[in-house]
Amino acid sequence: MATEVKVPVLPESVSDATIATWNKKVGDSVARDENLVDLETDKVVLEVPSPVDGVIKEIRFESGATVTSQQVLAVIEEGAAAAKPAATPAAAPAPAKAEAPKAAAAATPPPAAAKPEAPRAAAGNAQLPPGARFAAETSGVDASQVEGTGRRGAVTKEDIVNYAAGRTGGVAGGARPEERVPMTRIRKRIAERLMQSKNSIAMLTSFNEVNLGKVMAMRKELGEQFQKDNGIKLGFMSFFAKAAANALQKYPVVNASVDGDDIIYHGYSDISIAVSTDRGLVTPVLRNVERMSFADVEKAIEGYAKAAREGGLKLEDLQGGTFTITNGGTFGSLMSTPIVNPPQSAILGMHTIKERAIVENGQVVAAPMMYIALSYDHRIIDGKDAVLFLVDIKNQLENPHRMLLGM
Repeated sequence: MATEVKVPVLPESVSDATIATWNKKVGDSVARDENLVDLETDKVVLEVPSPVDGVIKEIRFESGATVTSQQVLAVIEEGAAAAKPAATPAAAPAPAKAEAPKAAAAATPPPAAAKPEAPRAAAGNAQLPPGARFAAETSGVDASQVEGTGRRGAVTKEDIVNYAAGRTGGVAGGARPEERVPMTRIRKRIAERLMQSKNSIAMLTSFNEVNLGKVMAMRKELGEQFQKDNGIKLGFMSFFAKAAANALQKYPVVNASVDGDDIIYHGYSDISIAVSTDRGLVTPVLRNVERMSFADVEKAIEGYAKAAREGGLKLEDLQGGTFTITNGGTFGSLMSTPIVNPPQSAILGMHTIKERAIVENGQVVAAPMMYIALSYDHRIIDGKDAVLFLVDIKNQLENPHRMLLGM
């Protein structure tokens, strides 16, 4: 019996999707719930599993095609088995002199079955994504010889470049290659949102610096016990998330959003945490951070980071944030002006920690310092509120016991 594989019902905010990668081809056997194809939307990558066991009989759309909800992607012959190579027809009975070769063939052990290889995005260069394919062709690399580090063992452009550099000893040739690669759906969406922010928000950024000495001392003192009790490490992000949630309760306008001529004040802190992935920046949302414990925050962030790397984020994970925190310090950024994510009205930027000389109690001492930045929509947030909000976060982080007391 033939079974159709359809595009899942997409949310109202997503009109269509692009076929990113087929993980199977016509004639392949598939198991129930095995991922057949990855669909890329404006926000996340959706996996489409097989509804039955069987063999792929037909694929209706190729990679790169645009599809909408409930369109038929493929047809599976339910319960069928993959076709095996036809056996060599048995030779007609031969005279006795043919028995010797037959006996010799019988004595020869049959070839061992080939061991299945780890799944890769390409058996050759033709199946690679555009950027990786161009890199492979210009460097003369056979992708089947490259160990992939991407999703499900996919060979990426970086894998090709690193392989070629290792093979040639890192000596660049005389070629001047160029490549033209279409933007992914997620990258297009990021570009649209950034331009929307630039064109519709009167954005301003205020800065401050934070001495993280007490936070680091607390992590050193309690980190081992925290991990033992909760099964997760005590990181910096939980301190910043909790400090932001507390400050948002005191300065609700920073947690508000503009809707036409109205201002919507949110009585909860749904904080978006920026996570970098191979496909672009995503911002999964921690709901009601003001009610969460430090352990809850750390576990939620770890879960979202893992899902983002593996392409397992859902659309609802990315919707509805009221405030955003981004950490450029993980990449070494000393200072930046983060861009507000509309319809939100503010975003907090964390940066790298540097030990610098400061004056403390009349003495010059070395301290672990971080610059923090708050970009905000000046249409509804006055400079006074923005500065006081940033100072409140600074005070909490420099006195972390205040957060435990909700101060």
